[in-house]
Amino acid sequence: MGRYAIEPENATKSAKARGTNLRVHFKNTRETAQAIKKMPLNRAKAYLKNVINKKEIVPFRRFMGGVGRHAQAKVHGTAQGRWPLKSAEFLLHMLKNAESNAEYKGLDADHLVIDHIQVNR
Repeated sequence: MGRYAIEPENATKSAKARGTNLRVHFKNTRETAQAIKKMPLNRAKAYLKNVINKKEIVPFRRFMGGVGRHAQAKVHGTAQGRWPLKSAEFLLHMLKNAESNAEYKGLDADHLVIDHIQVNR
């Protein structure tokens, strides 16, 4: 079994999911993960689907060199952003896995919140 970076305070009220050796760009995935941190699970899934359909944008805050400016990024308080399709799809699959793990533990999927999300190289 793999090691997680952080263990939850109450393991009975939390669910975890993890992916290793994913073939996605680190920088895009990091920015996408930061965009969905602290979101409710249903909102995060809708947000990622909107990113895939280019209805909402992922704001680029740290790795923003060469990233173009878009009007959709004004909502997030920045000017630069992108729609990282592959990163959004991978994170969407991870959220679905975490939701399945929560339902297996008997947790209510409507009240789940993304408390911790981390992307490593």
